[in-house]
Amino acid sequence: MDISGIKLQSARNRKNLVTLGSLANPGDPVPAWDAPYFDELIRQIKKARANQRPVILSMGAHVIKCGLSRYLIALMQAGWVTHIASNGAGSIHDFELCGLGGTSEDVKTAIQDGTFGMWEETCIWMNEAINEGAALNIGYGESLARYMDVYPERFPFTADCVLYQAYKMNIPATYHIALGTDIIHQSPNADFSAIGKTSGIDFHTLCESVSRLDGGVYLNFGSAVIGPEVFLKALSVARNLGYPTADITAANFDLFDAGDQNERLAYHDPRYYYRPLKNIVTRPTVASGRGRHFTVCHTVSIPNLYKRLTA
Repeated sequence: MDISGIKLQSARNRKNLVTLGSLANPGDPVPAWDAPYFDELIRQIKKARANQRPVILSMGAHVIKCGLSRYLIALMQAGWVTHIASNGAGSIHDFELCGLGGTSEDVKTAIQDGTFGMWEETCIWMNEAINEGAALNIGYGESLARYMDVYPERFPFTADCVLYQAYKMNIPATYHIALGTDIIHQSPNADFSAIGKTSGIDFHTLCESVSRLDGGVYLNFGSAVIGPEVFLKALSVARNLGYPTADITAANFDLFDAGDQNERLAYHDPRYYYRPLKNIVTRPTVASGRGRHFTVCHTVSIPNLYKRLTA
């Protein structure tokens, strides 16, 4: 299909469901929560960082939409998180917040007339950043952060931008893209070769972090497909190349109730097809290490994680 006739419109007057004013702040009262193995996870994170081992935080876009950007930045600043990994939507909501001060449109209304995702600032700027980054042979996350440096007048709120703050702290922020899943893929200036190239570079960066994960921790928050899949492949790359990765602590946080994570699941059980349970909790740690699943909302888990680590 020729999409050159796509009509974009400014997002400046768009009603956003998430704004800078709705972001949670580290230091605010934290909802009470505890769970079996959470103490163990806190100990493993502290041990990993004491031994200079990585703590990788993988997430779906709803971590940003839940207003937790400042917690993620604070975890990086305190040295608890050494790598951020997310999907395309995660990068879009982060990008929009620091450029427009708000993100997350009302999809059920906008999809009716084909205006869903057709935003000039998001589509044009993000694709420009990615295209320029591909020409410079840098990754997807770094491409977006570099673009913010080049056009600071467009991005007045970078203090609350996870990928930009990671860039300034020299912490990898990698984005693992499925083609056709993101609103910027609807734009006429989307170059899929550039998107693939920059995201491919980010995958190799993730492989580098995973290769040092022996004694480290992998945390996945709400990413049901991309996070579990890229982790399993990165781990296979690391092990194929001979890197020691036996002593891994892997934890998954989601609203999904997995029940007994040690139960052998039958093919007719829907839990069998839940990727995080297989690709994060069980498969990577089947011979050694430890895998845990926590059924909890992000607005509870991440503030409690920060509180316990910084107490």
